Amino acid sequence: MTVDGVSEAAATGRRVTGRRARTRANLLRAAFSVFAAKGFGHVSIEEVCEAAGYTRGAFYSNFAGLDELFFALYAERAELIAEQVSSALAQGGPDLDVPAAVDRVTEVLLLDRDWLLVKTDFLVHAARDPEVSRSLLEHRARLRRAVADRLARARGHTEPPAVLGTAEDAAHAVVAAYDGVTVQLLLDRDVAGARAWLKQLLTALLTEGSTEPAAHRRG
Repeated sequence: MTVDGVSEAAATGRRVTGRRARTRANLLRAAFSVFAAKGFGHVSIEEVCEAAGYTRGAFYSNFAGLDELFFALYAERAELIAEQVSSALAQGGPDLDVPAAVDRVTEVLLLDRDWLLVKTDFLVHAARDPEVSRSLLEHRARLRRAVADRLARARGHTEPPAVLGTAEDAAHAVVAAYDGVTVQLLLDRDVAGARAWLKQLLTALLTEGSTEPAAHRRG
């Protein structure tokens, strides 16, 4: 049987796929809130299911366990950050205006404290699991490649300081600056201060130094 040229089985399959995608998204959203509040290692599958309003069966139809859910959550945010950085650096045509690019990156970059709590839990978890560590390193490498690619294409127009060496070295420095600022944000909860300090650090890293005094001296 067909409806508007689409078989009933195909239509049903799309409905099931769409429903499963919504279930998965709801589980991830609920898990994010529970992980941020209690921390990974202190959360059960039952608590995630209760927060999302689903049964254990719905959970296991989407995830093998909390580890898989946790990594899916991390991957989702890591992809968002990589896209934010790539998009911000890609604006402005072939000639990279470093100060303008830094402004765009620091304006849009995800600096959410709940996410940072979950990310920190994940880092500790990954440090104890070689397989998870490899996956995490791959996501971090993707972010660095996005930054390095844009910096490399800008060479001849805007040169990073010689002390940074290659575009890949500069990308490592950018990611390290982001990591440092987010650690501080976890402690002082000052998002505006974190954005100002990140802008200062990135400007200093990617040019011969900022001509403006630091807005904040981080402790």
